[in-house]
This record gives sequence, C-alpha cells and structure tokens, in this order.
Amino acid sequence: MINIALFGNPNVGKTTVFNLLTGSNQYVGNWPGVTIEKKEGYLNEDIKIVDLPGIYAMDTFSNEEKVSKSFLENEDVDVILNIVDASNLSRNLYLTTQLMKYNKPIILLLNMLDLAESKGIQIDYDKLANELGIQIVPIIAKKKSGTENLEEIIRNKIDNFVLNPILAYPIFIGILFLLFRFTFDWVGGPLQDLSTTLIENYIITPVDGLLANSAPWFKSLIVDGILGSLGGTLPFFPLIFVLFLGISLFEDSGYMSRAAFLMDKIMSKVGLSGKAFIPMVMGMGCASPAIMATRTLESEKDRKITALISPLMTCGAKLPIYALFIKIFFKDNAAIITTSLYILGIVVAILIALILNKTVYKTELEPFVLELPEYRIPTLNALLKNAWNKSKGFLYKVVTVMFFMSVIIWAMSSFNFGGFTEDINTSFLSYLGKAMAPIFAPLGFNDWRISVALITGLGAKEVVVNTILILFGNNAAIGTVFTFITAYTFLVFCALYTPCIATLATMRKEYGNKMMFASLFYQFGLAWIVGFSFNFVGSLIAFGETGVSVGQFASFVIVIIFTVILLNYYSKNNKSNSAHCDCSSCKSKCSQGSK
Repeated sequence: MINIALFGNPNVGKTTVFNLLTGSNQYVGNWPGVTIEKKEGYLNEDIKIVDLPGIYAMDTFSNEEKVSKSFLENEDVDVILNIVDASNLSRNLYLTTQLMKYNKPIILLLNMLDLAESKGIQIDYDKLANELGIQIVPIIAKKKSGTENLEEIIRNKIDNFVLNPILAYPIFIGILFLLFRFTFDWVGGPLQDLSTTLIENYIITPVDGLLANSAPWFKSLIVDGILGSLGGTLPFFPLIFVLFLGISLFEDSGYMSRAAFLMDKIMSKVGLSGKAFIPMVMGMGCASPAIMATRTLESEKDRKITALISPLMTCGAKLPIYALFIKIFFKDNAAIITTSLYILGIVVAILIALILNKTVYKTELEPFVLELPEYRIPTLNALLKNAWNKSKGFLYKVVTVMFFMSVIIWAMSSFNFGGFTEDINTSFLSYLGKAMAPIFAPLGFNDWRISVALITGLGAKEVVVNTILILFGNNAAIGTVFTFITAYTFLVFCALYTPCIATLATMRKEYGNKMMFASLFYQFGLAWIVGFSFNFVGSLIAFGETGVSVGQFASFVIVIIFTVILLNYYSKNNKSNSAHCDCSSCKSKCSQGSK
C-alpha cells in the first residue's frame, strides 16, 4: 500500500483536493488521544491518502502540529502532497521548507492560481521548482483544473525515489535484507524449528523405539538413512515457502520490474541490456526456467551470456544448505549472511558477463525497452498460490530424488567388502570421498565427507544437506570440521559451483553440448577460485595464517591458468563461428548449429 500525506496551511483548498482524489471512497474519524478530525481515503485500491490537519508550521505546539509531526515521524509515508495558496507563497512555503527536512518525496500543488492571477501575481514554476528541488503542479482545485494527471504524477514521484541513482541500490539491498529477516528470523525460522521438533518427537523417536530389537542394518536404514535425512530436510520447506512468498510480493507489486530497470545501468556497462536481469531474477527460483527465459532476449550474445550467468544466482535448492550452516555457525547473523550470498551471486554474474563480453562475445549493445507496471497490492490468495507453485517442487524432490539418494548414500556409507559396518571410515563411500578430498582440501574442506556431499549435490543441490546429515549424524558433529571461515567458504562454493543435472540438461536442450560443458566446468572452476580466495584471505585476517600449503597454492595457480586457457580456446572458437554468421543481426538457428 502506498501512503500519501496531505499537508497545507488552513484554507488552502486541501479538503477540496482530498475530495477530488478520493471521491466517496473515504471515511472520517478522530486522531488517537485528541478530538481532531482524521480523514482517510483511497485514490485507488493501492494508494491511501491521509488528510492531515491544516497547520502553519511544524515547530509550534498545537495539537494539530503534534498530530502531523507524529504522523511523519512514526508512520510509513511514501509521498507528501503539499497544497499551498499560490497567492500567498511567502507564508505557505515556510511549512514546505520544514517538510523538506523529513527527506520524503514531495509534490507541491500550487492551488488558487486564479486568485493569484487576479492579484497580478506571476509565478515562474520552473525556477521555483529548481530553487526548492521538488516537483510543482499548478492547479485550480475548485475548477478541477490541473488534477487530471495527478495519479500518474504521484506514481512517477515514487519511482523517482525507488529508482533514485543514489538511493535505489541501498533500497534494493535493504529490501533483500528485510526479505531474509522475514524468512529466517520472523516467520520461516520459527516454523522450521517447530517442524524439526514435531518430526523428532512424533516420528523419529517413536520409530526408533519400535525398531529397538530389529536388525542393526535395518534400523540404521530406516532411522539414519531415511528418517534422519528426510526428517532433517523437510523442515526447510517453511523457509523456502516464506522466501518465495516474499519474492512473489515483489513481483506482483511491480517492484521486480523496477529492479530490472534499476540494473540496466550496471548491465549496460558489462554489455547486456537490463532485460537480461529478468532471467537472472528467475534464477533465484530455479535456473532451468531462467535459461529457458533467455529466449525472450533479442540478441544471440545476450541469450548465451545470460544463460551462462543465470545459474550463479542463489536458487531455492541452495537455501537448505544456507539454512543448515547458518543455524550451526551464523545463527545471530542469518539475514546478513544470506543477503551477502545473494549479492555475491549477482556481483560475480555481472563480472563474468563483463569478461565474456570482452573476450568471447563482442557485439553492439541492444537497446532496453521495459514498460513499468502500475504499483498494485497483490491479493493474499494470489501470493499463496504463486509461492506454492514455486516451492512445491522441493516437496516433490524430497519424496523422489532425495529419498532415492538417501538410500544410496546410506548404503554406500554402511557397507564395505565385509558387509554391514558401523564404521563409516571403512565404507565404500569413504573410498570415494578420500579419492576426491585433495580437490577440495585447498578450500579448507579437509573431511572426506564434505567432498562426498558436494559431489552428490551435482544431482540436486538439496542432496548436499541429505548427505551431510547422513554422514555426520547431527549438527554438533558438523561444527567440529569447520571454522567460521571455512563454513562461509563452503557456502560461497555452494552458491557458485556447477548447477544440478536438470539445469545442465536444459542448457544442452537450449544451446547445445558446448554450452552445457562450458557451464559444467567454468562454474566449478569459478567456485573453486572464489572459495580458495575467501579461505586464504579470511584465514589470514582471522587467524594470522592462511592455512594453505605451497602445494595447495600451486593448485590455485594451475586452476587459474587452466581457466584462462579454456576461456581463450572458447573465445577463438566462438570468433571462428561468428565469421560465418553475424548473430547480432540475424534470427537464424546458429545456437542450434553447435549442438
């Protein structure tokens, strides 16, 4: 809901303006604690207007002034409509200058122009607007003159604030921060804790008691393999649902389109149009539809670059990983940690787009045209339906992919060549994990179980949590193999590394094998490089030592060199293909030619 406050001196036509804007859609009451009349109305279903008492200044001590001052300081005011008497500006503008100190968007309505003209008063509107630094709208309220486009002016004023070159980015980050406070601290987190308690007390514990006398391997399969992993994963559903509820609110209210418009300036600097940010935002839900959404982009260059960077966004499947590690290591800073990971994905994606635009794809920037929708208040039913449609896939994965993977992981961690074993370090899975461990050791992941979790995450990112819960058994055990630096490094790696099989399959379908393998290898290398850097620098700052051996640092250099060689090869190959087809100017099937 957009809240507009009407301010003005007594007898300047404020009530007339209020009635013109709200019509019969208004009601009258009293301000709390005083007998002063309170009038509220609605310009439309999304914009509420409050008619404040007529006052001359904000530095007096009348009840009217106290009511107005308290409203500005304590209520959510989006726009101030300041009505002034054009025939007596010297008195009226004193209140205007005081309202300006509250740093709210102001629209100055110069009323009673006919009276001013009858007194021979001529007003230079442009000069007055420049002097005050606010928008001025000349009107004659009693004749309904000049008020026809007031609703559009109000919306533009809000956009000028939301899309302000200086304030817009802090507002965007602040909105993300509030979204994650809402998800982790205010609603989703408490629901997750409640779900965990209910599953533990009413499912896992009773079943564990019923199977007390059963075969050890069977009890382990049911309690540790199936209930332990799925019971530890299901409580993340409230977090995912609440997150998508917030994202749906931003989409349906019209803010998400403005975020895309806001990002156009940044995207244009890296060779993409602001429209490319829309698939990136979709990638926060799932990378597969985000890649398919790149079809809507005009140029081949934009489509390919956007498809390669969209999986870098934090999708809903990564949220359970964040939630698990935040609960163990960063419980008091959940919103900050999550916001940092989402912003990291955006920043890294933009940097990768810049590199690709400077090396692999060199074509002219396409113009960006986007119609900003009206601000609106989504219905609760629409929000819930949208959030359910986006989050139900998690439940589907729990009862299909994650169930199957839980049994496989349990079996490989519970058996060796001698049969069933309770020593996980002698299991089949331990051999695989120990073979992969050297790849991840330079990142600070020294336990082979972490290597196994990351490899299984290639199937589906949620499986990372399943694997960790099965192999470690409880949160306390997880806390023994990480420092807070390596824990955050793990989250950074998970935020950026190779997308799941479903996303790779979509990439292959849309852009061919070359793009699929490029996404597979470049994201793994990218995540490794960024993770190594975080661990190296973070450990140096926090502990005074890097914790990295000479051999591990050499591995870092080798990965960098390999990445540069791969990028150079891909760049030359792409230029060779471009010699036959100018993709920036045609709509041919050149994307299919590489399949």
